[in-house]
Amino acid sequence: MKEESYNFFAAIARMKYIDRWALMRNSREENLCEHSMEVAMLAHALCKIGNLYLDKKLNADKAAVIGLYHDASEIITGDMPTPVKYYSETIRSAYKEVEKVAEQKLIDKLPEKMQKEFSEIFWEEEPTEDDLYVRRLVKAADKLSALIKCINEGKAGNGEFRTAKDTIAKAVDEMCEELPEVAIFCEKFLPAYGQTLDELSR
Repeated sequence: MKEESYNFFAAIARMKYIDRWALMRNSREENLCEHSMEVAMLAHALCKIGNLYLDKKLNADKAAVIGLYHDASEIITGDMPTPVKYYSETIRSAYKEVEKVAEQKLIDKLPEKMQKEFSEIFWEEEPTEDDLYVRRLVKAADKLSALIKCINEGKAGNGEFRTAKDTIAKAVDEMCEELPEVAIFCEKFLPAYGQTLDELSR
């Protein structure tokens, strides 16, 4: 009898085909797979900063995994441009519902015995305060990734991202007020982004 086959991971692998910033002229294209890896790395770093600088006990590995999958629903929905997604509360709320349906559709592509553990990457039924805080740091990592993209595009001489950079930088500044991990990252690590290879090698 043929063993049943599941296509969750094959679907996830298609993140590399989804381009971000589709409405913008890019000096370098960025796909969803690259973005998710960067968000995972940044979320992990923010938790480590919280643990090492602020004496917290945040689950950095969990943050990294959430970061890896945080936009996986876009495999089904595509990347909706931010100005559209946040145009109004009605659209924002409707899109959240669409994301939840898409995430469930992905979870359904797993064997039943794996579904609960993987669904907890996307949402938790009874999250603790620490769980909620880790998810806030993942959102901050997502915003930092967008800011880094804008910085790099600006350094490449692309003025297309100037307004986006101003808007995202303001949002990151507000996060710095609420999330000390973000403030520490911005002070110690953000200035190096956009440097040349020679500058980074010094």
